[in-house]
Formats: sequence, C-alpha cells, structure tokens
Amino acid sequence: MTRPRQPARLTRLLVHVLVYTGAATMVLPFAWMVSTSLKTRTQAIAETPRWLPPGAPGSWQWGNYVDAWQAARLDRYYLNSVLVAVVVTVVSVLHNALAGFAFAKLRFAGRRILFGLTLATLMLPYQVYFIFVYILCVQLGYVDNYQALIVPFLASAFGIFYLRQAMISVPDSLLDAGRLDGLSDFELFRYIVLPTVRPALGALAIFTFMAHWNSFFWPLIVIDSDRMATLPLAVAALASGMYGDSWPMQMAAATIITVPMIVVFLIFQRAFVQGIALTGVKE
Repeated sequence: MTRPRQPARLTRLLVHVLVYTGAATMVLPFAWMVSTSLKTRTQAIAETPRWLPPGAPGSWQWGNYVDAWQAARLDRYYLNSVLVAVVVTVVSVLHNALAGFAFAKLRFAGRRILFGLTLATLMLPYQVYFIFVYILCVQLGYVDNYQALIVPFLASAFGIFYLRQAMISVPDSLLDAGRLDGLSDFELFRYIVLPTVRPALGALAIFTFMAHWNSFFWPLIVIDSDRMATLPLAVAALASGMYGDSWPMQMAAATIITVPMIVVFLIFQRAFVQGIALTGVKE
C-alpha cells in the first residue's frame, strides 16, 4: 500500500502564512475598534496612532461604554434587536428546514416547478421587490411594528436551497428504515433528518442572525418611531448627532452591539462540530 504523498514543508508554511494573514486581516479592524473605544477624543485622532491607549489598563477610558449606552439609550434598542433577530432566526430556520425536507425527500406533483420558482426569486435584487413588500406591509398595518421587521423574513429562498442541498445527502436507506419502523414523514424529519444536518442548521442560524442583527436598510424604511428602532439605527443616530465627532463613544457603541454576534457564533460553533460527527454516515 502506498502512503499518501505528504505536502512539502514549504507548501505547508505558505498555507499557514496565508491562513494567519487572512485571520489577521479579519481581526485587526475589530481590535482597532475596541482600542479606539478605550481612548480619549484627543488620543483617538492623534497624528501618531497607537494600538493601545497610554497608561495602565485601569486608567483607560472604560467610561466610554457607559456614556455610549446612556447617550444612545441602547437598552430599548437592544431589546428590539434581540427580539427581532432571535424570532426571525428560530422561525425562519424551522420553515426553511421543513421546505428543504419537502423538496429533498418527498415526492409530490409540481415539486420541480415549485423549487425552480423558489430559485428564481434568488435572481431578483432586493431593491426590486422591497417596494412591493413595503406596500403590502402598509396595507396590512405592519409599518412601525414588530411585524414589519419579522414577518417578511420568516422564510428565505436561500435558506430553503441551502438546507435542501444538505438534506439530499441524507441516505434514503435511513428514511426507508424509519418508515419500516412506522415513523411518519414529520417524525423522519424530526428524529433523523434534523440531527443529521445540524451543521447546516447551525451555519444558517449564524447567517440569519447576523443579517438581521446588522440590518439597517429595511428598519430605516419601515420604522418611524423611536420606540421601535433597532441598534443599527441607534448607532447611526449617535454618529450623526452631537456625538458625531466622538470616535471613542461611537466605537464603544459599535463594540457593544457586536458582542451578541460573537456569543451566537460561539454557541452554534459547538453545534457545528457536534453535527460533523453525526453526519459521518454514508449510504
């Protein structure tokens, strides 16, 4: 038996350099944002920038976070953003999984046509149909309510396509065995398909949560009152108001709203790794 050829040491070194360079490119802007949030206004706009604020960590401007929270009144906006992002993520992933299961494993008339129409919606730019969605929200009385931020996004063509492709890889023999044991289609979906495609579910949940946590355009269109605003709108208002020249406060607010995304990524990263072990089944 011939052993697989090992990559050359120089090739491995170049790959590591490329990976670490890419990682540094991703991390450095976030590190600079956190660093700026701990400086004074003078230090933030100094001609000779410094990565770390001068002095001991205890003397850094930690109060910028308190000032940013109070100035932007982030508590109310935090509640709105958490509610919208969590509800949209949970419900849309469930809806997309059900639709993906139907397109991948069930046989019914018009399945190919319906799936083709679903894919066709991916070819339309968001700017083409958001006006029609807005008009529909106005007619339904959703404007300036949670419904306008949640209902239009409870399913997505991308999510259906993504999970359908993941569910196709589930062996049909597993489903046939389940049917022989008397499981219904929903029980096959619940107990066999969902655990098998857990990595795809976790990845889609991360994508969905990040998209709606950072969403700025649609809330700007459908939200009129201050009580329904979300965090991106609050940070934009902070940057355009009396604190427009205070980079430390703006960076502190940006850091605060970034924390939940990091937490969600860490939570679903564990599910992602566990799911890889569950998908080690080949037909």
